Amino acid sequence: MCEIDENYGDILEKSTIPCVSQMCMKCKSNSAALIIRAGDAFCRGCFKEYFVHKFRAMLGKNRLIFPGEKVLLAVSGGPASSSMLAQVQQGLSQDTPKKLRFVPGIVYIDEGGATGQSMEERQMAIAQLKSIFQATGFPIHIVHLEQVFSLPGSVLEAASPTPTGTDGSYKGAVDQYIRKGSTGGAGPSEEPTQPRGHPVLDVQQHLAQLSTMEVPSSQHSQEMPSSQQSQALEMLFSSVRTLTAREDLLMTLRHHLIVHTARTQSYAKVMMGDSCSRLAVKLLGNIALGRGASLATDTGFSDPRHGDIMLVRPMRDYTSKEIAFYNRMFGVASVFIPSLDTKVSEKASIQHLTESFVTRLQTDFPSTVSTIYRTSEKLQTACGPQDRDAGLTARCLLCMCPLDTTSDKSSAFHATLVSEKLSQKLPSEAAPPKQGCLSSTGRQGKDCGALTDGCCSSDRTGRVPELGSLLCYSCRLTIKDTAAVDSLPPYILTEATRRMQRSQMREEIAEFLLEEDDG
Repeated sequence: MCEIDENYGDILEKSTIPCVSQMCMKCKSNSAALIIRAGDAFCRGCFKEYFVHKFRAMLGKNRLIFPGEKVLLAVSGGPASSSMLAQVQQGLSQDTPKKLRFVPGIVYIDEGGATGQSMEERQMAIAQLKSIFQATGFPIHIVHLEQVFSLPGSVLEAASPTPTGTDGSYKGAVDQYIRKGSTGGAGPSEEPTQPRGHPVLDVQQHLAQLSTMEVPSSQHSQEMPSSQQSQALEMLFSSVRTLTAREDLLMTLRHHLIVHTARTQSYAKVMMGDSCSRLAVKLLGNIALGRGASLATDTGFSDPRHGDIMLVRPMRDYTSKEIAFYNRMFGVASVFIPSLDTKVSEKASIQHLTESFVTRLQTDFPSTVSTIYRTSEKLQTACGPQDRDAGLTARCLLCMCPLDTTSDKSSAFHATLVSEKLSQKLPSEAAPPKQGCLSSTGRQGKDCGALTDGCCSSDRTGRVPELGSLLCYSCRLTIKDTAAVDSLPPYILTEATRRMQRSQMREEIAEFLLEEDDG
């Protein structure tokens, strides 16, 4: 048993405190230049080797990116995505062992219109990023957030996924790529083992052509948005009441632009710069936002929700501390661009509060981020591969994740809907409906005489579709915090109307449809 007179002060004082004066834990010959975690001391050379190996091991372990594929790098200018760009650039150099074998491109989403930046500030940030991007020699795609108002409705369609093949086909594709590089071309009897629909390109030859030819200016930069688009974007974000909903909406629109750019430019994969620290915050934040059903998709290495375009996260094994050390020691340039949560209070949004909580906990308990991250690795999506080709009505209109609102009456979600319905004003408390109306919600009844401004007028019914049934639980909360739903981009409202009409048509002909069990 513990005694009152026992003194444990001497034992606690003997605990060793890590310092850079100790030797490197890997080579054990050089003095440590940095300490990542308690006891993990690295010299400069060993840390670079460790950092580079982790990136390529993540790509090699998952075997999702085939040789010769076009891969779009989503670079925001921050430390994580800039480090990802540097790793890809270094991995494609001629003198690098185990070179990367895909053809990269760069996309940057200019979000200055949503964060309140002036046009001069936005142009200055783009100029700084261009100087970094052009040094890589990769194709550059600058996309402004205002372009969401000119996107087609096909962005919200989950196209059929391209077959990714098995480990055997991946090895065959690698062997064919190596033989092609050594012989200068494939023989006439060789059949490509690359998955159908993925362009097979020679990486070094393609990059050499890009460095010698003049890339069109439209590929480097898009025209600045029009004043009409800027006003529409400002009206949209000003109608969102909370910062939590604004950040969620911004992330959704950003993903739509990235996926559209990848499709129009024939990219098969998109690399995101989400680090381990960012994913740990995202996991807890998404639970608080009601996105528990899609955690595996939002935090996993691969994100196949869009079908033909797969999002991958090769930086998910790096903590923000590791990335900051690497960028500092090896001169990886990054550009600070203000975001929606810049200089806001700690409790301004759920996302910002979660980030502050995890950061403070990580300071006192260094294994916090690692523990949360390892938990995310064990998560699996609720829908199997057979559900990924389901109809559009089974997916959320905004985030494209499977709907999590098809639960029974005993679920917590159904109880929430009942509470919201009971808390609404009764028809007698609201404005009295006109004679003949069934209710004050706009449903037209017999002998309704509303022709202009009544509750059953054609101006109110059908002007803005009801989005609730088309959204997952979290996206419903985002739209609920939006005062003017009609300020959403046209492609979202158009697709919502189309899905509702299709659903209504299916209900009308339901009795004539044959079930799968029918003969």
